[in-house]
Amino acid sequence: MEIRGRDPATECYRVEIDLDDRIVRALVPERLAADMRLIGARPSHQTAYVWMAENKDKIEAAIATLARGTGRPKAPFDQITLIEER
Repeated sequence: MEIRGRDPATECYRVEIDLDDRIVRALVPERLAADMRLIGARPSHQTAYVWMAENKDKIEAAIATLARGTGRPKAPFDQITLIEER
């Protein structure tokens, strides 16, 4: 999984994975990495990157599930969305 930066418009991090011989891109909401005790809290870049590293397997599995159309990821990873190719 490669993190390609933060998208300020969506408040998500752009990530991509190599899946089934293609690159799949997705948006991972930064709020998933936020301290849930602080409503409206936004994580630092460091916190977000550490959280994504700790949850890499779950994020990749959620993206694969969405890309393959084999179901819906479990919460909170159901908030991840695919970036459509143009």
